[in-house]
Amino acid sequence: MNPSEPEADAPARTELAVWGDPIGHSRSPALHSTAYGLLGLDWHYGRRRVDERSFGDALSGLDDSWRGLSLTMPLKEVAHARADEHDRHAALTGAVNTLLLGSTLRGFNTDVGGIVDAFAHAGVTRIDRARILGAGSTAASALVALHDLGATRVDVRARRPEAAGRLREIASALGIALSVQGFEHAASDVDATVATLPSGTVLDTDVVTPLAAVGGALFEAAYAPWPSALAAQWPGANVISGFEMLLYQAVRQIRIFRYGSQEHLLPDEDVIVAAMRSRAMED
Repeated sequence: MNPSEPEADAPARTELAVWGDPIGHSRSPALHSTAYGLLGLDWHYGRRRVDERSFGDALSGLDDSWRGLSLTMPLKEVAHARADEHDRHAALTGAVNTLLLGSTLRGFNTDVGGIVDAFAHAGVTRIDRARILGAGSTAASALVALHDLGATRVDVRARRPEAAGRLREIASALGIALSVQGFEHAASDVDATVATLPSGTVLDTDVVTPLAAVGGALFEAAYAPWPSALAAQWPGANVISGFEMLLYQAVRQIRIFRYGSQEHLLPDEDVIVAAMRSRAMED
């Protein structure tokens, strides 16, 4: 055998990656690689451009060296359809952003917990009344996160209220009193607002001003560029960047890839989170 070739029984390097389209902007490789280095794991985490059409073939082409995948848009729904098992948050939202590979394909949604952790990091641990801006897939995760934070009443504002069917189903399953309206309707006081509008969305000042006046703390899912147009118009200091969700959902993914559960804390997790945050800020 050529001495430069690996021995036949040498263990393959453990592979992980984030898939999506587009994917070149993703900070996930930096976040995950930092954590695996501190954990002493020889795991390689990369990125790959995969769209909905190519997802099935790409997944089938993975060998036994692959441990897990992070999924971003537009793959969360197709990943949910392919998973054999779903955690509670994935089942409620119909979205999977984490696949743990093996004989059973296990699907998780860590976006929900990432939003909860982002609020907690900002000192918000309890929410009763909330508002969501937008009615897409991120809004579904936000609704479940708000429920987990204690919300019993949620007001959804959307350009197309008829697109909130999934949110109505989730609210019914969780016992949340949900109202869905256009942006032009009068707003009541809430403890927190979660903005799930596409990055770069600019709302008219006459829409933002009344919502912000009674909107409580703002969690803005968008984080690049920062501050977003909405965050720049929001009064007060309690404005939370979507980067916090990105960071904490990644921590939960790492728990899953390491232990099979997003509730199993990493050793010295505070140190790991701080290093991940610092590494992402360098990019």
